[in-house]
Amino acid sequence: MPSVRTSQSARSVAVVKPAPAEAAKPEKGEKKDGRSPTDYRQIVYSQTRTERADPNVLIERRVIAGLKHDPRSAVFQILRTRVLMELRKKGWNSIAITSPMPGVGKSLISANLAVAIAQEVNQTVLLLDMDLRKPKVAEYFGVTPEFGLRDYLVDDVSLSKIFVNPGFERLVLLPGRGTLTNSSEMLSMPKTVQLIEEIKSRYESRIVIFDLPPLLPTDDALVCLQQVDTALLVVEDGKTTEQQIVQTLRYLEVTELMGTILNRCDSEVETYYY
Repeated sequence: MPSVRTSQSARSVAVVKPAPAEAAKPEKGEKKDGRSPTDYRQIVYSQTRTERADPNVLIERRVIAGLKHDPRSAVFQILRTRVLMELRKKGWNSIAITSPMPGVGKSLISANLAVAIAQEVNQTVLLLDMDLRKPKVAEYFGVTPEFGLRDYLVDDVSLSKIFVNPGFERLVLLPGRGTLTNSSEMLSMPKTVQLIEEIKSRYESRIVIFDLPPLLPTDDALVCLQQVDTALLVVEDGKTTEQQIVQTLRYLEVTELMGTILNRCDSEVETYYY
């Protein structure tokens, strides 16, 4: 079962244990992905394209934070609560999620956290895929973007043509598409800096989640870190080395580190429900 621990220091550690793709059956009146039949009638996206994620795809790809009947979603609900408490205490509204190296589940954590926060009725969420080399956010939601962040930066495509609502109320994606080899230069140019500042300040109730590239292979994430309020670091149990963590923590000194998520932990942690 997924679980969350808190360290004795000020930094929290969420422990996410792997789980099979199969999920419990939805409760009566609830869709497979955890959305009620009335969810789509609450907010109408007039300028944002809606592409409702296939519930089977979400379950297969382990985007399960919206599955309230599924015990695996509990860890993301707890993570959401801790993240929101910290953001509200500090008056922040932006958070970056990164990792030392690829392949540790960073984008999956970003997707689930975004869904979990969007379930708060007084919060909206914008999830940006800032990995211009290997964007993954759209893949986890099973959506096929016609345009992505690179199209805005390179070809001046309007953001309204890029934003996608994946069928979850209060959640909008700014997906990535394709690959850019000069990604660090694109992320550091004034247009990108202005974009980040604009989306952070447009809506008071919006939480902005930046799914950043891994820190160690390139300098892409470093370019963006100074513009966000805080960051979460994702590491993998048994894969991420101590040396990688130490080096990554040095890079993260340019921002506030809220905590570390230990993904795919094999230890058993007791869970309970009301």
